Amino acid sequence: MTYARGNAGTPGAAADGTVEPRDGTWDSVLSAEEFAAVKGVGFEPVGQVLGTAVFNIGYSGVWGCPGTWSAADGKKAQSSAWGSSFAPLVRTMYTARRLALSRAVDECRALGGDGIVGVDLKVGAFPAGGLEFTALGTAVRAHSRVRPRQPFTSHLSGQDFAKLLHSGWVPTGLAFGIALATRHDDWRTSSRVPWTAGNQEVDGYTLLINHVRHDAREQLALDASKHGGDGIVVDDMTLRVWERDCLTIGSTRDLSAEAVFVGTSIAKFDHTERHGGPRPLTIMRLERES
Repeated sequence: MTYARGNAGTPGAAADGTVEPRDGTWDSVLSAEEFAAVKGVGFEPVGQVLGTAVFNIGYSGVWGCPGTWSAADGKKAQSSAWGSSFAPLVRTMYTARRLALSRAVDECRALGGDGIVGVDLKVGAFPAGGLEFTALGTAVRAHSRVRPRQPFTSHLSGQDFAKLLHSGWVPTGLAFGIALATRHDDWRTSSRVPWTAGNQEVDGYTLLINHVRHDAREQLALDASKHGGDGIVVDDMTLRVWERDCLTIGSTRDLSAEAVFVGTSIAKFDHTERHGGPRPLTIMRLERES
C-alpha cells in the first residue's frame, strides 16, 4: 500500500516534460534568519516541497528464535546485511524513506530548484494502518546559469547551509544508515538482569546495541559515497529496542534493536588554502617623525 502526494503527475511540468520555475508568490519552511542566510550565499527559495509515502509493514523476515548468542563465545547477532533474516524489513525501511525523499525532489525540480535545504524526515503511525514517511523542506535555486543534473538534498538549516558553502563545501544528498539485529537471552544475560544481581554490565545487551550502531554507521558511509560525498554531517541517530517472547524456547525472550542514522553527504568544491581567523589589520602610524 503506497500513497503519494500529487502522484497524478509532476507539478509544474509541461506537456513535453520540461519544467519552468514558478512565477509569483513562493512559500517555504524557512525562518527569517534562514532566509537571510540562504540569500547571503546566492540562493533564492522557490517553494516548499513535500514527499510522502505510506507503507504497510508486514513480514519482517524473522521467523522463530535466532538462537543463543552470548558475549562469551564472541559470535555476532543476526545483522541487517543483505541476505540475513531482517533483510526484507531493512529494504522496506530504505525504500520508504527514499521514495518520500524522491517525491520531494520531483517537486523541487518542477519548481526549477537546484536543491532542498532543511529537509525534515519523519516516520509516524498512519491512522488507517501502516507507517507514514514524510520529507518536508524548502527548494532553493542558485543565482547561476549552471544547473546541477540532480537537485541536492540536505537536512542543514539555512544558516548551516550558508556556513557550509562559505567554508568551501557543498551538500550532495541525504544519506541513511539502517540496521536491525535480534538476540536470544541466554543464561549469562538472564542472570545479570534481576535487581538482585547487583550493579554490573549486561554485556550481551552492550554487544547487541554496539553491533547495530556499527552496522548502521557502515551503511551510512556507503550511502554517502553513492552521492559522491567526501564526508558526512550527521543529523539524527536513533536507537529503538524492544523485546518479544521467544517462539521456540519455553518462557524466554528475544531482544531486538534498530539503529537509524541520517546525515548529509558533503563534498569539497574549493581546494584553495584558507587561513583561519581574520586577516591581519594594516595600521598606519600617525605621529610625526622628528
